[in-house]
Amino acid sequence: MKCVSQAPTDQGLNQDPYPFYDRIRPLGQLVWWEDYDMPVAASHAVVSALLRDRRFGRENPYPPAIPKHQAAFYAVEAHSMLELEPPRHTRLRGLVLRAFTSRRIKELGPEIEALSHELIDAFPDTPFDLLTEFAQKLPVIIIARLLGVPEGKAPDLLRWSNAMVRMYMASRTRADEDAAAQAATDFATYLRSYVEARRAKPADDLITRLIEAEEDGERLSTDELITTCILLLNAGHEATVHSLGNGVKTALQTGKRPDDPDKFAEEILRYDPPLHMFTRFAMEDIEVFGHSFKKGEEVGLLLGAANHDPDVYNRPSEFDPERDMPPHTSFGAGLHFCVGAPLARLELSIAVSVLFRRCPDLKLASPPEYANSYHFHGLTRLMVSQ
Repeated sequence: MKCVSQAPTDQGLNQDPYPFYDRIRPLGQLVWWEDYDMPVAASHAVVSALLRDRRFGRENPYPPAIPKHQAAFYAVEAHSMLELEPPRHTRLRGLVLRAFTSRRIKELGPEIEALSHELIDAFPDTPFDLLTEFAQKLPVIIIARLLGVPEGKAPDLLRWSNAMVRMYMASRTRADEDAAAQAATDFATYLRSYVEARRAKPADDLITRLIEAEEDGERLSTDELITTCILLLNAGHEATVHSLGNGVKTALQTGKRPDDPDKFAEEILRYDPPLHMFTRFAMEDIEVFGHSFKKGEEVGLLLGAANHDPDVYNRPSEFDPERDMPPHTSFGAGLHFCVGAPLARLELSIAVSVLFRRCPDLKLASPPEYANSYHFHGLTRLMVSQ
């Protein structure tokens, strides 16, 4: 297996990771990334296969000891279906899907459109940051409404979410870890009061539906409910903010507009996805793609690289909203396919469509810059003017 060295905290990588992916993709089905001390997959075929291979999972079969200062964070993560395998994952996902139905998500369409108009109405006349004025506000308000918590709490939800997701970034510090633990504590404490209130007095919201969801006599515990709500906010919000920011930036730079909003959204997700690495653990000793994995060893799946594989996508470095393409890997695949994908797609499709209808003269006010936050890929700000 060939080895590569590339610091994930390097500014050049975070500003434009695609040349690195193009360099390592021809080196083999798996390549050893020395900085992560593990093999990674960069082709669409291998990434897709490993996403679906049940011999790999998210749950470490040999979990390490949790440092005391991170205990509160991992106490929440312990109930996250994103980090679990069957049978517990099967039970949690089944119960969540009974509440988080495609019908309920589709019903949010008019609400997402109305909120997009409302946020655009409040745009200032001077240059402004589209991330803070639009991309961040829209998904956090929608998920607050969906859960049934007050919209006025959205700034706290956003702050807690941002602090918690930094635990998955290569550049995290001890201060980030402390902040994530505190955010997990505050988030769980806040939601616990809502869960107990909804148990006593049901309402027309997702928390109530999660409480009522039942399968084979099983229901979600309070801790599972809390973690599920946090997961839906953190995973859904972070991805949607980055996708909106990256997509609008690309549209402004290329001059291309969403004639078909759904296809436009899919090309945004392929071209510049919000998550670039998803790791899996070998659940048993296994040999795959010429490499022998011991139980508990990790493999990194480079989603951004898979989405730019020239064996699958014609002219992959070109942003082409009209392309007909195989499925991208931005939402994963297999057992852990993103449960919030339908909502993310709906928000992205409607938001970019409304934005460019309402603001046809929107343009960049300063060069955009990506955050130094690998595995995530999103902008620090997006200064625009009308």
